[in-house]
Amino acid sequence: MSSIKMFEKPLGMRDKFPQIYEKVEAVRHTGRNFLRSRGYEFIKTPTVEYFDTVGKASAISDAHLFKLVDSQGNTLVLRPDMTTPIARVATSKLLKEMIPLRLAYFASVFRAQETEGGRPAEFEQMGIELIGDHSVFADAEVIVTAMELLKQFGLENFKVTIGHAGVLNCILQDYTESIEQEDVLRTLLVQRNYVGFEEAVASFDLPKTKSDALLQFIEEAMTLKEIRDIEKYVRKNDALEYMQQLAKLLEVADLAQYVAFDFTLSSHMSYYTGMLFEVFASGSGFPLGNGGRYDGLLEVFGSKVGATGFSIRVDRLLETITAQASDKEEAIVVLFEEENFEEALEKIEALRAAGKQATLQLRSSLVDEAAFLTHFTKVVVVGQEEIRGE
Repeated sequence: MSSIKMFEKPLGMRDKFPQIYEKVEAVRHTGRNFLRSRGYEFIKTPTVEYFDTVGKASAISDAHLFKLVDSQGNTLVLRPDMTTPIARVATSKLLKEMIPLRLAYFASVFRAQETEGGRPAEFEQMGIELIGDHSVFADAEVIVTAMELLKQFGLENFKVTIGHAGVLNCILQDYTESIEQEDVLRTLLVQRNYVGFEEAVASFDLPKTKSDALLQFIEEAMTLKEIRDIEKYVRKNDALEYMQQLAKLLEVADLAQYVAFDFTLSSHMSYYTGMLFEVFASGSGFPLGNGGRYDGLLEVFGSKVGATGFSIRVDRLLETITAQASDKEEAIVVLFEEENFEEALEKIEALRAAGKQATLQLRSSLVDEAAFLTHFTKVVVVGQEEIRGE
């Protein structure tokens, strides 16, 4: 075990400096107002949960869980996602009071990193859960809410890619010859390793009709113009009809231009059993968020109700909206000498009463005045009637 250096942080942990902190708070404020206006009530769950409940039910792998032990010897985890704790709360209490439930959150989640690769071990998520509704209209509401939330942040250049676990499972079952082969191909799709997918299909020594169908499916399924183009690969089933209904609802909502269908879409979040989607936007090389239907997760906690939702990674969202926040907020500093303190106090109180962001600073305490003043848009020097930055 190597010694810990004075300023070293745990693997994957990040400091949040004032400028970023304020941007996150602005995102929280905008998101909260918007989601509450859509009928979603905010909820907060504990940072620490029992491993035997939330830890085991979560789709996050055991290797990526932060584990602790309490004084009674129980294994705990830092919450690895928000959907699982909310499912626990909903089934234990809230579903007895109201169905469907519309819940929202803004919270940190924790996922342990094995090596330093630039990935955070703690990050904020903002999202919603719609619990107690099996209908396609609930899925449409969740997707529309995600799109309109992005628009609240001024984003227009984004895309929502939608797939369905049931359709993909049907294709993999029909064109492979074992559960092991299905699992290999599904894992490669989660990793978006399409070259590996093709190599795996070749290694399976499948009948030519099956291998050809799988390879053609991979080539075409990511760029479908219409859902009916997938019908040649899959026998008619409820999942396909469900997706056709969903596509029509998104057209009615006049949001079809933001939608792409990709039936190769799969997720490491194994509790997604139906429709699932990812959100992409220019400015970030990774998905901003994801969501989908996870009816089976509620059954783990003893409740057979439908559930769907989405989450947005706040750090990735910030990457896409930095241009909006480029204008520096007005910040005033009032400099004074000791003999001018009373006058300075009157001036700062007047500025703050007018709603200004104002800092009061004894001038003789500054080590590097020029460097200090670069952080302000306006400087007022008491006693000299000097104002800079106007």
